[in-house]
Amino acid sequence: VQLVESGGGLVQPGGSLRLSCAASGFTFSMYNMRWFRQGPGRERELVATISSAGGRTSYADSVKGRFTISRDTAGKTAYLQMNSLKPEDTAVYYCNARSTWYPNHDYWGQGTQVTVSS
Repeated sequence: VQLVESGGGLVQPGGSLRLSCAASGFTFSMYNMRWFRQGPGRERELVATISSAGGRTSYADSVKGRFTISRDTAGKTAYLQMNSLKPEDTAVYYCNARSTWYPNHDYWGQGTQVTVSS
């Protein structure tokens, strides 16, 4: 099982980045996909969720209207489009796959650094 994030980097305030999460080794279509982040000195927080079929999404209040989560089931990839980035968005971003059945189990990626700075 692997989740491999990519797309992080350094961006100026107001800029955009698109994170990707490539999945392998499990049935991608049976998992909800989530993006978390952990900023310096902060706890890991849930940023966005997309349902297994892609029909439902939800976002943290801090990113609503700026971030968009999506998934390509055939390509086994989840995405996080981040627009209007702010310095407070600086964090390591982690991709998570959560099973749709109970008890839930999770797979995690290794994380990708996003730094928003001028």
